[in-house]
Amino acid sequence: MAPTGLSLHIGLNTVDPARYGGWDGRLLACEYDAHDMAELARAAGFADTVLLTSEATVDNVTAALGEAARRLRDGDVLLLTYSGHGGQLPDETGDEADALDETLVLYDREFLDDELQRELAGCADGVRILVLLDCCHSGTAIETRDRLAPEVLEEQFGTADRDEVEAAARLMPAVQQGAAYQRDRGFFQDLQRELRAGGGRETADAVLISACQDDQLAADGRKNGKFTGTLLKTWDQGAFQGDHKTFHRAILRHMPPSQTPNLHVTGRPSDEFMAQRPFTV
Repeated sequence: MAPTGLSLHIGLNTVDPARYGGWDGRLLACEYDAHDMAELARAAGFADTVLLTSEATVDNVTAALGEAARRLRDGDVLLLTYSGHGGQLPDETGDEADALDETLVLYDREFLDDELQRELAGCADGVRILVLLDCCHSGTAIETRDRLAPEVLEEQFGTADRDEVEAAARLMPAVQQGAAYQRDRGFFQDLQRELRAGGGRETADAVLISACQDDQLAADGRKNGKFTGTLLKTWDQGAFQGDHKTFHRAILRHMPPSQTPNLHVTGRPSDEFMAQRPFTV
C-alpha cells in the first residue's frame, strides 16, 4: 500500500482583538503563505487542510492534528506549516532552560510549544513529520529589539523605527504579550502543569525548519513572508533535488544575514526520512 500524506496549513492575517486586549495582530501575507504551501503539498501528493485566520483556533488546530494522528500509520507523512505571529510565555514549571515556552499566536489564544509537541507525539511510531514555521518569538524578539543595531533593522525592514519594525515583523508586541499573559496567567500555569504531569515530556520524531534564529525577527511581506517566499523559490515547483539538510542550506543561501532560518530535529527521525527529498509522500 502506498504511503499516505496529510498536510495542515495555518495562516493568520489577524487575531481576535477581544482575546488579545484590542490588538488584532494584522499581517499581510500569512494567508497567501498557507494557500501557496497547500498548493505545493497537493502537487506533491498530500491531502491538505487549510485553516485561515478566524478558522485557526486552538480547537480547530488540535482537531485537525488529532485527526491526522488517527489516520497516519508507520511510513506515512505529516506536513504542518504555520504563518503568523510567534510569541513566548514564562515557563513557571522549571523545565525550560531559558524559562520561556514558545507559542504560536492562534486566533483565540497562544498555543504552547508543549501543546504542539503533544499533538505531534500522538502520531504512530514511524510517521514522518515535517514542520515549517514562518514566525518569530516575541520573548526573544523583545530582547532583540534592544540589541539589534539600527543599521541591521534598516537592512532587514527598510527602517530603524522600532514601531515600524514591529509592524513589519511577525512578532507579538511586548505590551500586548505582557497584558495577555497577566490576564490569563492562571490558565497558562494550569495548562503548563497539566502538560508536565506524569513526568517527562513526550517528544515527536520531527524535522523543523523555522523562519529565523531565536535572536532574529521574521519579516512579513506583500505576497509571502520572507522565509516562505524564499522556500517556494528554492523548491522551484518541484525542481529542487536534495535532502532536508540540503533544502535548509539552499534556503539559507538566499536569505539575508539578518534572518537566518533554523533546522532543528526533535526525537529521532529515521535516517531514511532525513535523507529524503522534502515533501516526499
